[in-house]
Amino acid sequence: MERHTQETQIVLELNLDGSGRADLSTGVGFFDHMLTLLAGHSLIDLTVKANGDLNVDAHHTVEDVGIVLGEAFGLALGSKSGIRRYGHFTLPMDETLATSAVDFSGRPYLVYRVTFPSPTVGAFDLELVREFWQGFANASRCNLHLLLHYGENGHHIAEAVFKAAARAIRMAVEPDPRQSGIPSTKGVL
Repeated sequence: MERHTQETQIVLELNLDGSGRADLSTGVGFFDHMLTLLAGHSLIDLTVKANGDLNVDAHHTVEDVGIVLGEAFGLALGSKSGIRRYGHFTLPMDETLATSAVDFSGRPYLVYRVTFPSPTVGAFDLELVREFWQGFANASRCNLHLLLHYGENGHHIAEAVFKAAARAIRMAVEPDPRQSGIPSTKGVL
């Protein structure tokens, strides 16, 4: 997938049946770290090359990568025939506990109940975590719920959210050996 705007140029490759390999270069170190966790815990192979207007800030880069990743998921899932469709995971990360639930329903919606104790981790603006997941949910047309139960360290909270989402996504996109067609009583997603 590619996305070229006046703010970002992104090239992204995705393999849902991968091993968790990540080759990332967004220019935003903390974001690359989160994407590495996403790939590793969902067992997708992910390559992202992004050049954004980082002289402004990381907002456009992070949001647009979320959009392109969501588009790639939508394309890779196709009709969604044979997948589990739903996934959920509650993940502990030291003092932090986060839950993610996802439904690749074709109806985009994000519920984001995550707060951070400070606005940044290093130079990374933590409100961009929501922007990434909003872009992903909209573009992949999934229903995504992210919930922080508790936590004190911003780095741990961000990690827990990305890892929980990765594990939920992994469950949802896995083949379901009992599901021969589209996982919906409507017959279409």
